[in-house]
Amino acid sequence: MNTEDRSIYSERLEQRLKDRTAEVGVIGLGYVGLPLAVEFAKAGFTVIGVDVLQHKVDMLNQGISYVQDIPTEVLAPLVAAGKLRATTDFAAIHTMDTVNIAVPTPLRKTKDPDMSYVVSASQEVAKHAKPGLLVILESTTYPGTTSELVLPMIEKPDMRVGKEFFLCFSPERVDPGNPKFHTLNIPKVVGGITPECTRLAAMFYGQALETVVPVSSTQVAEMVKLLENTFRMINIGLVNELAVMCDRMGINVWEVIEAAATKPFGFMPFYPGPGLGGHCIPIDPFYLSWKTKQAGIEARFIELAGYINGQMPHFVVDKIANALNNHSKPLKGSRVHVLGVAYKRDIDDVRESPALDILHLLTKRGAIISYSDPYVPKLHADGLHMESVDALEGSRTADCVVVVTDHTSVDYGEILEVTPLVVDTRNALKKLSSPKIVRL
Repeated sequence: MNTEDRSIYSERLEQRLKDRTAEVGVIGLGYVGLPLAVEFAKAGFTVIGVDVLQHKVDMLNQGISYVQDIPTEVLAPLVAAGKLRATTDFAAIHTMDTVNIAVPTPLRKTKDPDMSYVVSASQEVAKHAKPGLLVILESTTYPGTTSELVLPMIEKPDMRVGKEFFLCFSPERVDPGNPKFHTLNIPKVVGGITPECTRLAAMFYGQALETVVPVSSTQVAEMVKLLENTFRMINIGLVNELAVMCDRMGINVWEVIEAAATKPFGFMPFYPGPGLGGHCIPIDPFYLSWKTKQAGIEARFIELAGYINGQMPHFVVDKIANALNNHSKPLKGSRVHVLGVAYKRDIDDVRESPALDILHLLTKRGAIISYSDPYVPKLHADGLHMESVDALEGSRTADCVVVVTDHTSVDYGEILEVTPLVVDTRNALKKLSSPKIVRL
């Protein structure tokens, strides 16, 4: 875009971004929104977070973090310096120069996206927006959401996109618990409704984040996230199916993958497990599946991988039942202790965790269940109400221990010593050899 085509609002926003006087807003202060707010506060911007949950707002304003990847000792000084504050009042949008929407986009039971949180946030933005506002949707969604759903809610005759306001999509790529990659150094993809929208959003992210990757449209940016997670979901589905095959043929699937991974080209190792968890990988591909069905296209890989991954908790419970049977014990009435209920190692998030399905299936088949997880002291999800017990004590009294989440703080050698049987779904005991170990 030529400089002559830029509006006065574009020029003003550009200047405020460059001199860091722009007021940055973030709607949704969860595991995506809070780290983003912190990075911009650290970069010198004044940041206002908006969330509907009062307890989150109260904790943030006290300088107390509730997100594992943001230590309180990082958050507190930013709050004390007045660089970061939170509110439940959406009227705060009126003073903002930029606003990032980072709200949940869950799936309904029918596997179609629930866009109610995005719609609600966009309506609030439309209600309180002033000319010159940069709006960026970060919530993972189907291609076309930004242009087909969000844009019509905000655009008016006196609020034209690319002129009086600027609209983009930038997929969140947060990997909770990853010590190497976090909000600051994960490349930020961004695509706007117009080239000027993209330019300003790239400039915005460039003030606080290390790498920005502009793309040609919001649809491309939306599809990027779905490709990333669909790629992972399908490959995990492949190795999970391979694990079932190897189990039937008496082959160690972990050894197969380890040997295959020595090939220096044309192969990327993925690993089997008890199922998929988290907010992204089990859910995001179905946004794409839902969207393509509207175009008369069947997403066969996605549906098949979803089915295979969804069956893994059943496979694990059958594995437990067979292992107990080989020890002359029925599953019904046996004490089964689950190690780890978070959806992946060293985090406290249980969303979509396969452990929940495994616990339900074990209960349904008459097992007496307990669990240990250093990150989840209490489990209140999917109708389960349990408290974590000491890993060693829970294992000592169990007929079978099941490793569902391989937290690094657990001493698996010690566990193996005190229990008669371990079903290892994560290869956590790969360095140990014992007839008591049954591997996935």
